[in-house]
Amino acid sequence: MEHPHSPEAGTHAGEQLAAVTNGIVKLFREYYGRGPTKAKSYMLDDRILVCVLEETMTRVEKTLVDNGHGDKVREVRLTFQEAMAHEFKQTVRDTIGRDVVAYHSQLTFEPDFGFEFFVLGD
Repeated sequence: MEHPHSPEAGTHAGEQLAAVTNGIVKLFREYYGRGPTKAKSYMLDDRILVCVLEETMTRVEKTLVDNGHGDKVREVRLTFQEAMAHEFKQTVRDTIGRDVVAYHSQLTFEPDFGFEFFVLGD
């Protein structure tokens, strides 16, 4: 068994986080028609996984935000993320091998960032 602080353990964890990032980006591509321009996942205290996505908005969403309708974009995005929660959680579960006990999605407009938060079970 690898020691938790060995280079091999760090490499494996890095590979898992990269795989989570790739899975989340794939979901965005499939369901939004485009993926973010940059994305990276982080593990905090071996329990919280955060995927940070840059430039996730579609042209339609950007146009709505630019015309003062960011509230509508946020409402649709968050409603969609709730509807897609199972797929997002399953991507993490399949990659990390741990249950997701909580999931939340959030976005900002200026700058255009998306945040996918996962709380992992033991």
